[in-house]
Amino acid sequence: MGFDAASAAVQAALDAGARYADARVMHRRYESMSARNGDVEELTQHESIGLGVRALVGSGWGFHAVPELSDAAARDAGRRAAAVAAASARVPGPPIDLVPVDAAVASWASDCAVDPLGVPLSDKGDLLVGATATMREHGADLAEGLYQIWDTTKWFVSSEGHRIDQHIRECGGGISATSIGDGETQRRSYPSYRGQYGTTGWELVTSLDLAAHAARVAEESRELLTAPECPAGETDLILGGEQLALQIHESVGHAIELDRILGWEAAFAGTSWLDLSRLGSLRYGSELMNVTIDPTIPGALGSFGFDDEGSPAVARDAVREGRWVGVLAGRDSAAVAGLAHGGSVRADGWARLPMVRMTNVGLEPGPHTLDEIVAATDEGVLMDINRSWSIDDKRLNFQFGCEVGWEVRNGRRGRMLRNPTYTGIGPVFWRSMDMLSGETVAWGTPNCGKGQPGQIGHTGHPAAPARFRGVRVGVRA
Repeated sequence: MGFDAASAAVQAALDAGARYADARVMHRRYESMSARNGDVEELTQHESIGLGVRALVGSGWGFHAVPELSDAAARDAGRRAAAVAAASARVPGPPIDLVPVDAAVASWASDCAVDPLGVPLSDKGDLLVGATATMREHGADLAEGLYQIWDTTKWFVSSEGHRIDQHIRECGGGISATSIGDGETQRRSYPSYRGQYGTTGWELVTSLDLAAHAARVAEESRELLTAPECPAGETDLILGGEQLALQIHESVGHAIELDRILGWEAAFAGTSWLDLSRLGSLRYGSELMNVTIDPTIPGALGSFGFDDEGSPAVARDAVREGRWVGVLAGRDSAAVAGLAHGGSVRADGWARLPMVRMTNVGLEPGPHTLDEIVAATDEGVLMDINRSWSIDDKRLNFQFGCEVGWEVRNGRRGRMLRNPTYTGIGPVFWRSMDMLSGETVAWGTPNCGKGQPGQIGHTGHPAAPARFRGVRVGVRA
């Protein structure tokens, strides 16, 4: 039924005057559960299916979506998409071309050993209830746990001959403990501030072993209440892998989105400090900085077989030995910029227009370990687990806060520090990276917002601990 509806919509758009059309049928099931202080707080389950059609007429795109897969509804959607495109084309604008891509007839499915929707609700509830109860027993004033599951099937057809179906299963979860003191509130989370997520089965959640970390998380949240404040000044900064993943997401991933660089997202999401004329020559970071765009990483949250334009998943360089060499692009934005490939276009549902999104954007492993980085640091601060983030609309100037810090002196990790923050300017910060661990984790971000109407994207960020020299930390009085 999925292919039939998509094919009917594409043909109707062509019959109505489109020079190109594609259609996606998407069926998604979603489930989440949250627990608080030893009790299940909320269970959410919903399901949706529908059809979205894109049509290109002259220099204008049109899009229309319907929650129905009948032949009549699909054909009407195709005609309406073409009509919107024709109306858009009446506004003068540059011609729109699409970079070539081989038409694929294919199927793809993510790896999944344990179907997350097949795990009994009672087992999943027991996991969260047990972990949050343990955190309460160990001193947390507020103990929370959650998991989320997405099960998505897509059928894609284009006027160029694509016929692709994909089955993508994603899930993850995490816990957090909040402790309240005299004028002070502190939180510790595991494995990250919103949990860890991947394109895989329930085996990911099992591997996190949330229960084993519950007591430590609660105790550290209480310890932070009386820990000394992170000092202010310039020092060497060691970032844990989870925080570095957020740093990559905000100051690299969004900056290399081609629609931002071209100004197409300026109204809401912002632009980018990057200039296409310097692609291939700009020094983005130190020689240790090798960033890839790689949707082929097994289990990572930004992985797929084909994007929502039918472009196959391919690994590409974004930064090589510190030099900016690649972007996240779609077929139309790449053509405008004179580039040869897209491959980074997705929509968060059948009712949304596909747009440039991060896939897995992350650092290749470095030659060191975290222990070696600490041992090589005479004076600095180690920070981990994101607590707050702020970055300007060009993705250049930033300030981030972490849940926890540790003083580093004479090559040893010392006392815990509360409210650690750091600030910088993207390229200056990345050029200061002089040590990078090989202990890489593909961190998953399931809540990346972009677009009008807003869309939530799932992205992955391979990252490992790293050191940055001469970074401003703390808050100046």
